[in-house]
This record gives sequence, structure tokens and C-alpha cells, in this order.
Amino acid sequence: MPSDDILEHRLLDRVRALGGAVAVAYSGGADSALVLAAAVRALGPHRVLAVTAVSESLADGELSRARHLADALEVTHLAPHTVELTRPGYRANGPDRCYFCKAEVLDTITALAHEHGFDLVATGTNADDAADRFRPGIRAGRERGIRTPLLDAGLTKGDVRRLSRYWSLPTWNKPATPCLASRLRHGIEVTPYRLARVDRAERAVRVLLAAAGVQVTDLRVRDLGDRARVEVDPHLVAGTAALPDLAEALSDAGFADLPYQVESFRSGRLNFEV
Repeated sequence: MPSDDILEHRLLDRVRALGGAVAVAYSGGADSALVLAAAVRALGPHRVLAVTAVSESLADGELSRARHLADALEVTHLAPHTVELTRPGYRANGPDRCYFCKAEVLDTITALAHEHGFDLVATGTNADDAADRFRPGIRAGRERGIRTPLLDAGLTKGDVRRLSRYWSLPTWNKPATPCLASRLRHGIEVTPYRLARVDRAERAVRVLLAAAGVQVTDLRVRDLGDRARVEVDPHLVAGTAALPDLAEALSDAGFADLPYQVESFRSGRLNFEV
């Protein structure tokens, strides 16, 4: 296993090799935050631009957290609105939905970056992402010449968290927060209403768990069309299912009259369900 110093040098060397100022497609997650921090270290904050795409698929609170770190790194941070829902392939929500999402996001970020004098755009794609066959969004990046310093340096998700902790980044242990559309079973049309009710439901469940003195790491509310599924850390399944106000919270969020289940969280679970 490479040391933290070796990981640091590998990543910084890759960023320096980009050869110019860089705009980072910055969601605020652990991967893109590390790329942003690496760019600042390698190039200086004035040669780095952070761009967070804002749309109905961005979970509540993510933009403010992303902005806070960008400010701490003294990087200019832009937050353009994107319109994934105008793309039929995205709304159709097939297995290739992420391709259409990334196409919209990266086209918007690239155009904005060029307007501000940044010719290069980088994402937080890591080595584990590239090995995952359920990542059609990576193809959209490759088609557009988007740079991937984490992947080029061979950093896995575990390496990202190790190096982020070594650099004292607050995102080192941040749970993955993929776009809200990832909560909808494939084939169910992506609509603003469905995205919003998933977001409301997840916030409501977090509030209930916090009120019960429970800290949850991974939480998803899946929209399965004819029912909902709440997924939490495995050791929290029984306690979550027993919350007295859970049914009411889901109903108020927009899942009224639909049955629901509480099960263990599994990343990318809907990729294996039809």
C-alpha cells in the first residue's frame, strides 16, 4: 500500500502535468473536493475555478457545503443551473441515464470555464469508478476531453479518503451523495416532483433519526414506483423501521398511500433491479 506521501506526489504530479489553469467539476463530494484541493496546491488558487452544477437533482444542503470548502480554499466558485430534465434520455431514466446527465453538466461547465479563461476541465473520477461497468457518465467525460487526475494517478476511493484525511479536508469521510435521480428505479420517468419528494423524504428520515439520538451514515429513500424503500446502515434497519412517525414522515414528503420497506443500504442497488 503506498504511503500518504506517495499518493500526494502522484496526484500533484498529475495535476501539474495538466499544463494550465483548470476548472474543476466540483460536486462537493470527497473525490471532486480532493481534486480541487490538489489543484490549489499544485497550481495556486488563482489558476483554479470550482464549478458546481445546480439542478433539481442536487440534494438539499450540498451546495452550501461545497461553497464553504471552496471559500476555505480561496477558490472562485460558480454555481450555474443545469437543465438535465430537458434531455429525453435523462427523463427516460434508462441504465444510461447518467450519460445524459453528465453530458448536460459537463457541457455547461465547459462553456462557463471557457468564458472565464479556463481551457481545461477536470472531474473527480477515480480508479474504482472507471472499473465500474455502471458508470455511463464516464463516457460523456471522455468524449469531451475531460481530465481525470485521480484516475490518471491510480487513486482508488480508499486512497481518496486517506489522502483527504492526510490533508485535513472535511470531506475525507463524507458519505457519497449521488444525484437524486439515482433513487428512482430505472424506467420510472425522472420528474421534478419525484426528485423533490425523495429529497424531502430523506431529510425527514434524517430528522427522525437525529431526534432519536441516532447518527446515520448512509441513507437513501428509493422511489420504486408502486412503493418506497428506505435504506440505512445495516445496524439501523430495525430501529428505523420501528420509528413511530416514519410512515407519517414519508406520507408528508409525498409518498402518501404507498407501502414502504426499510432495508440495508447498498450502493448502486438499483443498477441490479429492473
